[in-house]
Amino acid sequence: MAGQTEENAPEPTGRPVRADARANEDRLLTAAALAFARDGAAATLKQIAKDAGVGIGTLYRRFPTREQLVDATYRYETARLAARAADLIGGLPADRALRTWMSEVLDYLAAKHGMADTLKTLLREDERLGSLTRERLTGAVEDFRLAGTAQKVIREDVPAADILTALAGVTLAAGEPHQRARAERLLDLLMDGLTRSDR
Repeated sequence: MAGQTEENAPEPTGRPVRADARANEDRLLTAAALAFARDGAAATLKQIAKDAGVGIGTLYRRFPTREQLVDATYRYETARLAARAADLIGGLPADRALRTWMSEVLDYLAAKHGMADTLKTLLREDERLGSLTRERLTGAVEDFRLAGTAQKVIREDVPAADILTALAGVTLAAGEPHQRARAERLLDLLMDGLTRSDR
C-alpha cells in the first residue's frame, strides 16, 4: 500500500507494527499454528511463547487473550496458504504444484481443528471471516487452474469453486490426523479427475 514501509506495515489485526515486532509476531503465529495442530485445545500460551523463542509477556502484549491469538493465527495461516500458490506454481508444473498445495491444506486444517472451539465463536461473531477465507482459497485454486490449463495439464471445464468443494469433501471424509494416509489417497483420486487425459 502506498506510503507504508516495512517498519509500519499493518499487521494481521490491522494495526501498524515495527519490523522487529513483526518478526516476533510471525514467530508466535507460526508456533501457535504448530502447537494447535499438535496439541489441539490443550496447547498452552506458555508453550507457544517458548516455541517461538519469546517471553510470555511478549505474547500477551501482542495477543492479550487466547481468542485474539486464535483469530490472528487463523488469518495468518489462511493468508500464508493462499500465498503459497504463486511460490509453488513458480517452481513446479501446475498439476504437481496443485497436488503439493492440497497436502498443505491438510496441515492447515490440522491447526484449524486444534482451534475449533474458539474458532466457531469467532466465525459466528464475524461472518466476513469465513467468506474471506473462501475467497482467498478459491483465488489460490484459480491460480493453479489457470496455470494448469495454460500448460495443458489440468482440465479446463472444472471451476475453481468446484475443486475447492471437492477438496473440502476429502477433508470431511478423512480430516483427522490418523486418517492422513487415506486423505492423501483421496487427493490422488481427486487429481486424477482434474488431470487432462490427452496430456
